[in-house]
Amino acid sequence: MGPSCCPPARGPGILLALALVLLWLGGTWVQGTCMPPERLHYAELKQEVSTVQSFPVGAVVSYICRPGYMIIPGKSLTRTCGEDSQWSPVEQFCTERKCKYPGELQHGFINVENLTFGSKVTFSCERGFRLRGTDEISCVIKNGGVDWNRDLPFCEKIPCEPPPTIANGRYTEAASYVYETAVTYKCDEVPKGADPFFLIGPETIFCTYDAHLNGVWSESPPQCRVVKCENPRVANAKKKSGFGPSYSYRDSVMFECDPGYVMRGSEVITCGEESTWSPKPTCEKITEGGCGAPKITHGVVIPAKSVYNRGESVQINCSPSCTFPDGTEEMTVTCQGGGTWSSSQNCACGPQSSGFTPDINYGRVIDGQKPSYSVGDFITIECYAGYTLHGEARIQYIGENQWVPGVPTCQLSAYVTAIICVAVAVVVFLAAFWVYKKFFSQNGKRDGTPYTAEYKIRKA
Repeated sequence: MGPSCCPPARGPGILLALALVLLWLGGTWVQGTCMPPERLHYAELKQEVSTVQSFPVGAVVSYICRPGYMIIPGKSLTRTCGEDSQWSPVEQFCTERKCKYPGELQHGFINVENLTFGSKVTFSCERGFRLRGTDEISCVIKNGGVDWNRDLPFCEKIPCEPPPTIANGRYTEAASYVYETAVTYKCDEVPKGADPFFLIGPETIFCTYDAHLNGVWSESPPQCRVVKCENPRVANAKKKSGFGPSYSYRDSVMFECDPGYVMRGSEVITCGEESTWSPKPTCEKITEGGCGAPKITHGVVIPAKSVYNRGESVQINCSPSCTFPDGTEEMTVTCQGGGTWSSSQNCACGPQSSGFTPDINYGRVIDGQKPSYSVGDFITIECYAGYTLHGEARIQYIGENQWVPGVPTCQLSAYVTAIICVAVAVVVFLAAFWVYKKFFSQNGKRDGTPYTAEYKIRKA
């Protein structure tokens, strides 16, 4: 019975020993190899080991830097499979290559974060300039190294087409028309006696640009047209200023309503580009219970309205340096109905009067002269015969002994000056000739007389 039991007893022990041997061998195989090293973004394994799937302990692999990267001096490009089946630690040994600085952009800006491989540079231009070429370049692999993928752009001053031409007019020409170039228009001259052209619209336009950086002119050009307005009339009113036989562009006329009427609108109308007057005031009859605005010289009415009701009061303030006859600078008046006020005094500006007429050498005042002048008075000056007026003939007094545009002067005309110079030259010449005849010619005769007398004496 005993011997027959031994084989079954040895069977499990053999199996256990075999399992332990296999386990030991398997562990030894696993611990003695390394898997392929992890991928690096800046380097790759050399070609001869790039396809190997396992490496024994002690194996050494070498790297090469990827395109766009270069070796960092002093750094190792190898790794070793250790006994723990792990690759030796890696310290970055390749760094990005750098592109050259792209340079300056005249009249523009360069946005550079860095110059390393893969980086980008953007461009923009100053106001009034636009980019010609790409607005972005990249640092890429090129010719075995790295370089910019495109040529640099440049900034050009935004150009405009030549300015529009206009009928009956012209503009100042320029060598080129670019951003901020301005041109000025003028109307053509017309023959004497013909109706002149007037410039309607902006005199000057300039080159600018739109949202797409295309050159455009700041506005439409002006027009040259003949503008003639008819003699203006306002019912129940008369002209206060602006009298004339004809009216053209921008001429103005001032109206005032007849007594018992009040003006609605502006009292000054202007001849417009369409040969019409504007604005168009009207004169409305004042009701029995109302008043028109009081007319005060050198003063203002508060509150200012065109019509006031009976019993309504207003305050009148005199202008600076002006007072009412009683010396006060303000007063209150009341509408009594029928267009009349409780008082109709004007402000007087006596301190601003001048007690003398301007002194005009070689000239005189021919119109408007009086002992003293108030602000707003006009005088007209002319020069004596042979003198020319330098300045305006008609000037206005503005107070404190001052006139605008300034007291003119009378200067000897060029023609008279030339005549005087010729006359002086003639007189000088005649005087010199007389001196010569009197002294030099007579002296010659005296010199001959003694010689002749002596000769006669000797002969005798």
